[in-house]
Amino acid sequence: MIKVVIFDMDGVIIDSELVYLEKMWEYGKTKNPDMKLEQLYPMVGASKEDAWSVLAEAVGQGQTWEEAREDLKAHVDVYEGVDYRAIFRPEIRGILEELKKKGYKLAVASSTQLPLVERVMRENEIADYFQILVSGGQFKKSKPDPEIYLYTAQKLGVAPEECLAVEDSTFGVLAGHRAGMTVAALKDDRFHFDQSPADYRMDRLTEILEILKQLEQ
Repeated sequence: MIKVVIFDMDGVIIDSELVYLEKMWEYGKTKNPDMKLEQLYPMVGASKEDAWSVLAEAVGQGQTWEEAREDLKAHVDVYEGVDYRAIFRPEIRGILEELKKKGYKLAVASSTQLPLVERVMRENEIADYFQILVSGGQFKKSKPDPEIYLYTAQKLGVAPEECLAVEDSTFGVLAGHRAGMTVAALKDDRFHFDQSPADYRMDRLTEILEILKQLEQ
């Protein structure tokens, strides 16, 4: 029986990936005018090294992934000035309200650093719905390693099989699956995610309520 619903943040609670990629692209074009935004799509949901290697290749200046990362961070803050209310998925609030009424414990397990997770929750006035906010920055290994999900379940006093993980990216889906959780993946055809390990694939987030109803039967 599912007792806890754990949400990823980027791509699920907020539609943020393109916002960040466009900032990287604008800077990358100062070095390579022919660079296309679509070249950066594989960065979404990838591991740190894989993601920055994509950027390094797209920029085409012969940088290592570490050099590409440091160069970008020295010139661009992808989070600065982002209106997180504008990219908030408005259906989330109603879903959280319904889950709370039904007695589910709620959590966020995001690869993003905790201060930003807290900022997104605060600006969208949904922080009070969650029992715990967990950041990938708290762990040595990021998704697809299941550690973030196992930790979240442990902190909430439930077994992994009592959790529904709501994800979108290839590595996020895999992390929830490897943790032994039921995984519901929000479809996103822009980034060609491999969501095959997911137990459910959703066209819209409101399907979470339908999935839980099925699992209760």
